[in-house]
Amino acid sequence: MIAAVILQAGATQSAPALVLRPWCVADVAALVEVCQDPASRHWTGSSVENDADGARWVQAHQQGWAAGDRFGFAVLEAQPNSAHQQLVGSVVLKDVATGEPSAEVGYWTAAHARGRGVAPRALEILTSWAFDTFGADDLERLELLHQVDNLASCRVAQKSRYEFDRVLPAAPPSYPLDGHLHIRRPDA
Repeated sequence: MIAAVILQAGATQSAPALVLRPWCVADVAALVEVCQDPASRHWTGSSVENDADGARWVQAHQQGWAAGDRFGFAVLEAQPNSAHQQLVGSVVLKDVATGEPSAEVGYWTAAHARGRGVAPRALEILTSWAFDTFGADDLERLELLHQVDNLASCRVAQKSRYEFDRVLPAAPPSYPLDGHLHIRRPDA
């Protein structure tokens, strides 16, 4: 079992610092709020409608940490002149298994934070952590999948040095359209 960790991306000239930490019950209200966005629902298939759904979602992420095969992080942004942190997204490392050469990454960004580089910065931190933590367990590559019409996810993959590998055939219901597979190796 991996102990819960907190990852950080320092502030830049144009963006506040990010904190990536495991999801907790205190995140439920903010999670429910950001999951009401129609674009988020479209791309993630979100079914977080209320506090009960949010609590189940957080609990599933906590179970992934406990099992050691899925590591979900709330992405929080420091608020200027405040100790408060605002939920701006999520990143996850999933399908982690000792001896397996690959795992998958995923992410989403809250509507109010889109276009500010949150996803590429958070994904870069997650990617480094994944290779540092699981590289000795034979992790050779990380895979990023998105539907072909999700141009924003394709840009995030490119900015994060996940190279396009191939088009994958549709796999309804989770992927109703063809998808892109992007891959990143530790030396990228």
